[in-house]
Amino acid sequence: MGMESLRMIENWPVPTAAAAVVRADGTLAGSYGPTGHRFPLASVTKPLAAYAALLAVEEGAVELDEPAGPEGSTVRHLLAHTSGLAFDEHRSVAAPGNRRLYSNAGFEVLGDHIAKATDIPFPEYLRQAVLEPLGMTATELAGSPAKDGVSTVDDLVRFAAELQAPRLLAAETLAEASSVVHPGLTGVLPGYGHQRPNDWGLGFEIRDGKSPHWTGASSSPRTFGHFGQSGTFLWVDPDARAACVALADRAFGPWAVEAWPPFTDAILAELGA
Repeated sequence: MGMESLRMIENWPVPTAAAAVVRADGTLAGSYGPTGHRFPLASVTKPLAAYAALLAVEEGAVELDEPAGPEGSTVRHLLAHTSGLAFDEHRSVAAPGNRRLYSNAGFEVLGDHIAKATDIPFPEYLRQAVLEPLGMTATELAGSPAKDGVSTVDDLVRFAAELQAPRLLAAETLAEASSVVHPGLTGVLPGYGHQRPNDWGLGFEIRDGKSPHWTGASSSPRTFGHFGQSGTFLWVDPDARAACVALADRAFGPWAVEAWPPFTDAILAELGA
């Protein structure tokens, strides 16, 4: 239904792909492909985990500036990839707040920290706090809060609507999460090399002026979201008043670097953004 630009996924060199665009008012602008098919999310799991963490903050179970992770690190550092933890190992390679070190380990430490504070295993906390209230019945976290989520386009459209008009979180909490935390830090954006600066919010990557990037040339600097190594992405462009979810079952690689930006630009053009 809906948008002609979404048909571009037919030309992606992947076995299965599905995509959808949801407007800021929560209405579906269009969808294409098997939107009920369950795909591994890889790192698109992180925004879901971050949302649960922010709800834990609002509930008073944890605080953004309480110690968590390595010496000197806080919940905020873990969410913003500035804890100093290595990419996939639970060891420190930098002082907290000094560099943007994208870290799966950081999200695992965060999940453990919230599980301890709430006395609920993190996958279950995510289900109760985020998935159930949003009606995301096909989504589950089967392991690491950094990368082991499974979901459908249909479910992620609900999350993308929430990210544009929050009902579960206070609007100011989401505004903080989708704004740059620890501005000016350099770091590597996985798959895209060194970025100066490599800006992130709390669990969301911020587009800013990054180049190269997985969003479009016409994506606004305020665009935030995440992509995953399993061939998945979710972006929200506040200036376009829309969000897009695309899931595929081929690992991220040159095909995605090539296919994703023109796809996003075509969507934005069709939306008149």
